[in-house]
Amino acid sequence: MRILFAGTPQIAVPSLQRLHQSFEVAAVLTAPDAPSGRGRTPQPSAVKLCAVERGLPVLQPARLDAEAREQVAKRRPDLLACVAYGRIFGARFLDLFAHGGVNLHPSLLPRHRGPSPIPAAILAGDRETGITVQRLALEMDAGDILRQIRFPLDGSETTGSLSDCVALEGARLLTATLRDLQLGAIEPRPQDHSRATYCRLIAADDGLIDWNTPVMHIERMVRAYNPWPGAYSFLNGTRLTIHEARAGERGSGGLAAGTVVAVDKRSGILIQTGDGLLAVRRLQLQSRKPMDWNSFANGHRGVVGSVLGGSPH
Repeated sequence: MRILFAGTPQIAVPSLQRLHQSFEVAAVLTAPDAPSGRGRTPQPSAVKLCAVERGLPVLQPARLDAEAREQVAKRRPDLLACVAYGRIFGARFLDLFAHGGVNLHPSLLPRHRGPSPIPAAILAGDRETGITVQRLALEMDAGDILRQIRFPLDGSETTGSLSDCVALEGARLLTATLRDLQLGAIEPRPQDHSRATYCRLIAADDGLIDWNTPVMHIERMVRAYNPWPGAYSFLNGTRLTIHEARAGERGSGGLAAGTVVAVDKRSGILIQTGDGLLAVRRLQLQSRKPMDWNSFANGHRGVVGSVLGGSPH
């Protein structure tokens, strides 16, 4: 079975590596090189770098139009395997594959359909999540379920750590699913569309903290937006990113939300929220390196009593 692999970010790389070991990868479809850094120099995707390293043909169309379909058809793929490609496939594109297409989605579908299921699970306070391999359908993430695994969340996960786990476990699940599919050993299971929930693409300003919200919501923001875009506020007009924090005890009455209440030797820097204290353990001022709370407090002796704001002055 010849496979066209479609993927773009690092989370898709282990899947490409394993599929290349087990199947014939006809070509790799990935996003065009994107400007990055101060010089805005075009940089290849993580998937492209992996494909080039393995000597695999790479396709990078700006649009999945007739020209792109012609490029794909020349490679004679039997099946499309997708992991975080970043674009929707139309009917004419899917018709190119005799065995259809499959997609790896890092959630327990039909929960968290959409482009950011990992941070969505953290923000929602889910106690478990999982990985689903599903048939590609015209409606986003609505295809029949082929395989699904689930695992518990203990409340310490970040999007970064959970993505690393999903990348490895997902690669194994996708490879095993395609083997079983090839053997005809899978019974597709339709999703219960009435139970579907959705998430949207994360924007750079989603990480801005509203200190009036509950402490558990802010604690989840810190984990969900790590590593990007970061949960942040402003200290005296300078952006302050919080990399690690824990929900603390109930705060002092009468203090404005965002007030730095104290520096606690055991917990860290305590900040008043809408209903309790957030204990900050690791943080970073703009243009500075991340540091632990103790180092930060030693370098900013007057931080207690400061009120963190929502925007620069």
